[in-house]
Amino acid sequence: MNLRSMPALSSREVTLAAACLAAILIFWLVSPHFGTVANLSTILRNSVELLLIGLGMTLLLAMGGIDVSVGVAMGLAAIAVGQVLAGNGPTAAAALAGPLTGAALGIITASVVVLGRIPPIVATLGLFGVFRTAIFLWLGGQWLSGLPTDLTALVSTHILGVPLTAWIIAAAYLATWFALRRTPFGPHLLAIGNSEAKARLSGISVRKVQFSAFVISGALCGLAATFYVATYRNVEMTIGSTLALEAIAAVVLGGTSILGGRCSLVGTVLGVLLIRILQNGLLLVGVPSLWQTVVTGGLLLAVLCLDAFSGRLSLPVPGRRPA
Repeated sequence: MNLRSMPALSSREVTLAAACLAAILIFWLVSPHFGTVANLSTILRNSVELLLIGLGMTLLLAMGGIDVSVGVAMGLAAIAVGQVLAGNGPTAAAALAGPLTGAALGIITASVVVLGRIPPIVATLGLFGVFRTAIFLWLGGQWLSGLPTDLTALVSTHILGVPLTAWIIAAAYLATWFALRRTPFGPHLLAIGNSEAKARLSGISVRKVQFSAFVISGALCGLAATFYVATYRNVEMTIGSTLALEAIAAVVLGGTSILGGRCSLVGTVLGVLLIRILQNGLLLVGVPSLWQTVVTGGLLLAVLCLDAFSGRLSLPVPGRRPA
């Protein structure tokens, strides 16, 4: 349970930063369109939802949990935002509908996992199906499109020359960083990830910390939904179908242990950027978008194999009860 200080970068983070720069250079040389300001802005814009969801996933993986329903949870929150806009509701209500709906879904997930004592991967796989069906039923088999432009200020307004989106993302990042490194929540979260039994014996309120992590993750999914609707002004039937895989891949790429007990917010940011750079670059050089999922899954498998061989990933020995 070792919380690294913010300025010190690990070898994983330095490697990821170098990989991002190398990918940018390669695609810049291969495609004349990659290095344009417009395209680089598109990459950053497409990173917003994944980064917010990745912050929540970092918390979950750090405590030894996981949530594969985050993408469809964002979808449900996006529908809630869209419905408020379609009903000519107040702009503030529409903006808050996303985080509030996401937090409510986080409470549902936490109740099933924490109070129901169901393994997170099993519980969230089940909730993925429930939430996905809810999307189809709520949309009635049709896209929610042509929504009012009330929320476009979120993605078009600049403050001191910096997009409002960047300020909000920075605030979300700093709030997560503060919770991890300047409050008991962070050490308790990592203690649970290292050993839930030992954390409980040391007096940590395990259920409270776990419940809070799922609710925070849900709220971040909802905030991502607000940005999604503000940008695209529609909600499609397949919204969020690959976001869980991308979020897990980005977080694990960044150095957070999939078994818990170790995390890196800087690594998560770099992991998100690398995935979006690769997806954008491959699309520009003519690789079908279908292969984007293959690349993401391949990166996840590669880093897990690397961690296993380097000793950073210690899997339980069959027949031996974990401590």
